[in-house]
This record gives sequence, structure tokens and C-alpha cells, in this order.
Amino acid sequence: MMNKKTIWITGGSTGIGKALAIKFADKGWNVAISARRENLLKEISDSNENIYGFPLDVTDRLKCKEVFEKVKNKFQEIDICFFSTGTWNPKKEKDIDVEQIEDVFKVNFFGTLNSIKAVEEHFKNKKNGIITIVSSIAGYRGLPNSTGYGPSKSALNNLAESLYFDFKRSNVRVCLVSPGFIKTPMTDKNDFKMPFLKTTDYAAEKIYDGLVNKNVFEIHFPKTLTLILKILSFLPSKIYFGLINKMTKYQKKN
Repeated sequence: MMNKKTIWITGGSTGIGKALAIKFADKGWNVAISARRENLLKEISDSNENIYGFPLDVTDRLKCKEVFEKVKNKFQEIDICFFSTGTWNPKKEKDIDVEQIEDVFKVNFFGTLNSIKAVEEHFKNKKNGIITIVSSIAGYRGLPNSTGYGPSKSALNNLAESLYFDFKRSNVRVCLVSPGFIKTPMTDKNDFKMPFLKTTDYAAEKIYDGLVNKNVFEIHFPKTLTLILKILSFLPSKIYFGLINKMTKYQKKN
């Protein structure tokens, strides 16, 4: 077991995290998965001998450290951390609901930050490895009806860039993952058409390749969508707002 490489995945019970866990396990890695729902963790770990469940609520900072110590004690060396815990409720994103926005940030931003803090000392002492932060194309620039989710992902983008410099001094790679629309239980809540919708297996393949076979800061996909959005992000605000209004028909709906 200790001769294998190891990845720790938060948000590993569903969606992209689950698909990536299976992908790495099938490649012979030790895979530690964490999430709040213990029954889902057990279901996944029971189905694959290389996957092990470690229940965790990432909003609990002390628990993040405690669970990481358990993972480290079991596998000794952790090579990659993949922090993908996230929450999204489109029905509550259309208004300025401060409590809802705080809840989104507690999970999406501070949950990720808690996880990074838990592994910081290990990776800086080890002087190699990869810390992966999962963001979204929603973090590129402001979008309609996204008062909490988009800003939380934008904050993660900024955090990843900042930490890139900090961890690079210890020879640790910080990687940002920016998926487009991936069919998951979370995106199933969306009440709008999702262009270039992809499967979780597609996402897992792109992420595995980007983490293991390439040395890039950002893994973004599908390129057809992400490159368009990257170009839009450079436009002056007046032009950007006009294009987004037309693309989403936001003004007509409101």
C-alpha cells in the first residue's frame, strides 16, 4: 500500500470528485475520499479496493486537520490533494440573500481554505506534490443570477494564484481546475440550458491527464467553452454586459 502513490479527494462522494476517485483507483493509486455523507463514502469504497472513505465536513477547520492526519497515518505519503467540495442552489442565487451567500462561501471558499491549511505543513516539509483547487468557469467574471456561487469561485481563482507563489518556494505545485458544465447532482438543479455539457468521466479524464501527465497551473475544459469565456473576460465591461445580456436573455426574463 505504501509503495503506491496517494491522492486525497474532498467532495469525493458524488460528481467530479467521485469520478476522479474511480479514475485514480483504476490507475493503481491509493485514493482517500472525504465528504459528509458516510453512506456514500462506504458505497464507493466497498466497490473498489483502492478507495478508502474518511468522513469530513470541510467547514470544520479542526476536523480537516484531524482527518488529514488519519489519511497520512494510513498512507504515510500524500502526493496529490484535490479539493472539490462545493455547494450551489440556483433558486436562492437570484436575490441578495446574505445568509445564503455566507453558507456558500463557508463551503466553497473557506471549506477549501480549511483543507489547504490542514495539508500546508506536510507539503512544505515534503517539498513536492500537488495541491488542487476546484473552481468553475463561473469564477471568470460576473454572471446573472449568481450572487454567491460565482463570487466564491472567483475568490478561489485569486486564492490559487496567490498560493501558487507561496508553495512554489517549497517546490509544491498549486493547480486550479475550472470545469465547464458537467452533468452532476449539483448541475441537475439548473433550470437553464447548459452549453457543451459533459460527463463526469470526461472531466475525470481531463483532470487526471492535467495532474499526472502535464505541468500546468490551470486545467480547464471543455476548451470550446472555456476559451470563449476567457476571451470575453478581457472585454470592457460595457461590451461584456451587452453580450451576456443577449446570451442569457437576462433582461427579457426580468
